[in-house]
Amino acid sequence: MTPLRYDPHAEWLEADGLGGFTSGTVSLERTRRYHALLLAAIGERASRESGVPAGRYVLINGLEVWLENAVGDRRYLSTQFYEGEVVQPRGVDAITDFAYEPWPRWVFRCGEGGPVVAHELCVVRDAALTLLSWRLLDNGDAGDGDNAAPPWRLHVRPLFSGRDYHSLQRQNPAFEFNPHLTRGRLTWKTYARVPAIHVWTDGGYRHDPLWYRNFLYRRERERGLDFLEDLASPGILTWPLSAKASSNSALDSSPQRRAVLAFAAEGAFDVAKLPVSPDAEPRFHDIIQESEAGRRADLARTQVTAPARAAGAYLMRDALGGLTINAGYPWFTDWGRDTFISLRGLCLATGRFAEAGEILLRWAGTVSEGMLPNRFPDAGQPPEYNSVDASLWFIIAACEYLNALRARGITVPAGQHDTLRATSEAILKGYAAGTRFGIRLDKNDGLLACGLPGSEWALTWMDARVGGNPPQPVTPRVGKPVEIQALWLNALHAIGAPVPASPWHDLFETGILSFQRRFYSDETGALADIVDCDHLAGHDDLSFRANQIFAVGGLPYSLLAPHEAVRVVAAVEEKLLTPFGLRTLAPGSAGYCPRYEGNSTERDGAYHQGTVWPWLLGPFVEAWVRVRGETDAAKAEARARFLQPLWERLHEAGLGHLPEIADAELPQLPRGCPFQAWSLGEALRLDRIVLRVDDSPPASAAPPKT
Repeated sequence: MTPLRYDPHAEWLEADGLGGFTSGTVSLERTRRYHALLLAAIGERASRESGVPAGRYVLINGLEVWLENAVGDRRYLSTQFYEGEVVQPRGVDAITDFAYEPWPRWVFRCGEGGPVVAHELCVVRDAALTLLSWRLLDNGDAGDGDNAAPPWRLHVRPLFSGRDYHSLQRQNPAFEFNPHLTRGRLTWKTYARVPAIHVWTDGGYRHDPLWYRNFLYRRERERGLDFLEDLASPGILTWPLSAKASSNSALDSSPQRRAVLAFAAEGAFDVAKLPVSPDAEPRFHDIIQESEAGRRADLARTQVTAPARAAGAYLMRDALGGLTINAGYPWFTDWGRDTFISLRGLCLATGRFAEAGEILLRWAGTVSEGMLPNRFPDAGQPPEYNSVDASLWFIIAACEYLNALRARGITVPAGQHDTLRATSEAILKGYAAGTRFGIRLDKNDGLLACGLPGSEWALTWMDARVGGNPPQPVTPRVGKPVEIQALWLNALHAIGAPVPASPWHDLFETGILSFQRRFYSDETGALADIVDCDHLAGHDDLSFRANQIFAVGGLPYSLLAPHEAVRVVAAVEEKLLTPFGLRTLAPGSAGYCPRYEGNSTERDGAYHQGTVWPWLLGPFVEAWVRVRGETDAAKAEARARFLQPLWERLHEAGLGHLPEIADAELPQLPRGCPFQAWSLGEALRLDRIVLRVDDSPPASAAPPKT
């Protein structure tokens, strides 16, 4: 048997653009609680109409699939992993080929001389509809010529839950097994406060309710979380299959070439998005799939590389219908900080300018006391204003968006410039006057202080918390963190502070001089991580961290003198650079963690204490190229040395994507979310903007003049 091209445990993703997604592994074994064939997001409007609480729900977790002939020969196409390390059945052993573009596709060869089956799965964008099909390519040795009776029947047992996507289900008497048949559609309402499940198929259905107990999810066990689940199976769907198509209707008992299924959730499924109504057209599966194939073909023509196409998976409609960016799959939602960092690569670098504008305007409407939210929790809960950097990243993203349009001669849509400018001014004024969590301008040095000693919140991107109630920050970073000053001064620069007539001019000039004097050490050639820790003057944290790179790269304006910038970049390269990104803390430092593993407390404790973040490669490479004069030769060298090795790791965790984090030490196993927006976004920004060598105008030019 030819070895598979991909690791069987590598993960694929199909996002529906509405907050829901379908995901799993190459082997089809579910290794996470989030692996599901129908994981739907119910927005606020659908919630009001259906009475189901808004949120993300896992409804169909997986399938038990097998072929069986008249003499009882059974060949499995599914793989299940149970408590006690039991793998039964082992459909993975029959997989001979797999591809994830344009959507996941498998080929199974079921033993020597056995049948050959192709299986496909795709999610329809903006319709929250999962399409599945199985096609018999070869009957194997079971048939006896074209006139033989159909040797194989396909059997599919859907495995249901009905839960919040962070939870797990155990066997219980409340689960409702009985379906309703309406206009050719099977519908299950598994629990009263859970969306109904709609199933369309051209197969037969036999009711046979069963509980399957103690599925074991390996990744959850590795993360120190609950890892066992029971799933309910109401019955079996069946089709007679033949490698030769029947001339009869696909709805009768004659053998057919392909078996099809479609799943959708009440409230998430929008019939208006489909090219044909499933209630009126027996061939709706084929028609919808052809339409989706056309959409993806069009996307391939405009986004010619796989990473650029993958970027679209992170664009989604939130619970209220606004366009935003999902920070990562499978467990993140939209975070302010992640959105604005990611937008530059996911949207600006790939030419998705209309989407970038819509996202920025949507967030602009959420400013409060000079702050933008860092997170929108589960639906129905208020936004969380607990970040110092998310609002500053908004200003940077808005600036680069406007510059990208101008550089290409694209007219800024009416009102956008004024709205983005007004929001940016509101943020700076709010910060200068003082706002939540001790965020305030220090008028003595022009720098930005933040944080409250002893607070449960960490306000910078290093925001992991551990412990009891309330949890405590691992890296509180109260005072004046280095990257916050880089963001603050770049935000001032972006709104025109270098212009003498600007009301921000004197503050900007004071801040630049203070930054260079307070943070840079001529002795070490590095920058302090925090000055005035806990707001105590002269009490500095000299930990060698990746945050200092933002003083040179990752933002439009470098804060250091050329000779200082050269030394900082060299020091970061020596102590923090790995092929997967930058370490968050130098080896040998107090608290350094070489591995991100263990229970949730141990993992959170290691999150920013050495763990590598691929997104940090973006600012590092930009800084590395800048101190070499941004020559074509420097860009070519950087592409070969830094970006290409990262692209080569696209298939290690989330196929076609980059993971959230990796271990600090070899072999640098990918960890955290397998699909992370800012990891892919920064790689695309490097590829399309920072390292471009042609003569066309860059997407991130100098900040706009006022």
